Amino acid sequence: MFPNVGKCKKNQTIMNSKTYEIQANGFAKDFEFEPITKLDNFHSYVLRSNDKILEKYPYKFSLFVTYRLDENKLTTIYKIINEGDVDMPFGIGSMPAFKIDLEQLKNENYCLEFEEEEQRIHFLYLIDGLVGTEYAKNIMEEDKKTITLKPDMFKNDAIIMKGLTSKKVTLKLKDTGRKVLSVDCSNFPYLSLWSKTNSPFLCISPWMTTPDTIKTTGVFRQKDDIVIIGSNQEFECKYTVEFY
Repeated sequence: MFPNVGKCKKNQTIMNSKTYEIQANGFAKDFEFEPITKLDNFHSYVLRSNDKILEKYPYKFSLFVTYRLDENKLTTIYKIINEGDVDMPFGIGSMPAFKIDLEQLKNENYCLEFEEEEQRIHFLYLIDGLVGTEYAKNIMEEDKKTITLKPDMFKNDAIIMKGLTSKKVTLKLKDTGRKVLSVDCSNFPYLSLWSKTNSPFLCISPWMTTPDTIKTTGVFRQKDDIVIIGSNQEFECKYTVEFY
């Protein structure tokens, strides 16, 4: 997701005093990335701004995405370089979907377990894809470390968490305690969960920023937690998924 995560209000945003049409989760997903390096356990790709992209986003950049496999761990690395002469605002995030067993989900046998007790966590409430002014209900269980997955838990949209203490979250089966996978999202201030109702997958998504709020000014660089880097500067973040 680049240069925005989630929706902008009315699918528009203001950059350099000009209004741009911008779709949910940005445009990077709609373009083909150029391969840079391809080894057995290391693949790297780049998307560079071009005339078509500059019509959507008036900043020159290079966006590198690298996948590194170390035994049972897959690390995704994002690097953004500002190739222009002015400060560049952007958001970035990922939305990997992991296959799960639908029967286990219906039986509420999946849970997410956090490393630490989450005393400071907040759940954002979405209204038509935009972040509302009130927090959503805290769905952590009494131990403050566990969320049980339920078939209808995404009927209102994604579940977005901020204020996490834990660096890692693990998907487990409750009856046996067997680990399925874990996600190290310590580079990111937000973690999102999403699926379609009664679907055999779960997205565990590290985000740098969020959708617009319902009270947004519409100015892109005023978005919450927007990243801004100067000319010829770069920004890097990564997350790791461990499969058991």
